[in-house]
This record gives sequence, C-alpha cells and structure tokens, in this order.
Amino acid sequence: MSRPTYDNLVLPRPRNGPPYRVVFVCTGNICRSPMAEVALRSMVEDLALTDATRLGPLVEVTSAGTGPWHEGEPMDPRAAAALQRAGFPPHAHVAHQVTRSSLGHMDLIVSLDRRHQQTLRGLGSDPDRLHLLRSFDRAAGAAADVPDPYYGDAAEFDACLAMIAAGCRGIATNLAARLDPTPSS
Repeated sequence: MSRPTYDNLVLPRPRNGPPYRVVFVCTGNICRSPMAEVALRSMVEDLALTDATRLGPLVEVTSAGTGPWHEGEPMDPRAAAALQRAGFPPHAHVAHQVTRSSLGHMDLIVSLDRRHQQTLRGLGSDPDRLHLLRSFDRAAGAAADVPDPYYGDAAEFDACLAMIAAGCRGIATNLAARLDPTPSS
C-alpha cells in the first residue's frame, strides 16, 4: 500500500545515511520544540516500514532554541503536562541553543515559526533542508506559525500541542516514504 506524502515537500536525502537527523527549533527550547521532539519521536518509534523494520531506529530527533535564554533548563512544566495529557511519554529535556555547526549535520531542520526560520537562514541553514512545521499539515492552510504558548494557560499549551502533533504526523508520513527500503509504486 502506498503511503501518502506531501509532494511539494519532498524530504531531502540523508547526508550520511542512517540515522536521518531531524531538529526542531523554537525560541527558548522549553515549550514548542521539545513538544515536537517528543511527539515525532513517539510517532516514528514503532512505525513499521514495508519490510517490517521499524522507522524509529532510522531517525534521530532533537530540538534546540534560537537563543540562550533557557539554556540548561528542563522543559516548561506546562509543556510536559500537555504532553502527558495527550498520552505522550515523559522526556528528560535540557534546553540548549542551536549552533551553526550543529545545523550542518542535520538532514531536516524544522522551525516552529517564520522568525525562527529567518534566524536559521541567517545561521546558514541549507534552504532545501529548512521547513516550517505547519507546512507538513495540510489542514493548516495558510497558517504558517505555531504560536508560542509561553504566556498562556493549559488550554493554550494543549492547542499548541495539537498543531505540533498534526505537523509531526505529516513529517512521520514523509519520513516513512523517504526511508522505506522497498518503496511501493
């Protein structure tokens, strides 16, 4: 059975073979990007490819922030609570800032909003590897950004996670199609 993919968003080939390295980038690396990291990692963990291998071991998922504001801190407790409410596993997260050198090792760089995308372009990100998360969610329409829930309540964190999960499902689908050793026609 053929997996649907987002034809206008063909994922780039891996730079060096497995694992396929994905990084999510937001502002401080304590809310949106770690939620995306947990969501995608969970989604690909047991996803079976056509040859019965699992996608999880073929993908490495990380996250980072554009600035150092929260470096060394854990995930925001409200983000962790939203993940728990949605049934995602706990994650021991330590925030860190993205670096120019780390970007050169990534196969897919996913920004949570257009400001992050501009910052990443300024750091020399390969434009073919840089995408907005919501571009992987067909239902998002013209909405490009995942709003920052930092000053919000639990409901805003849950809404943010719903947007993130929708984009991550699109990425997981595309990763399965890209990394499947026996693609169907």
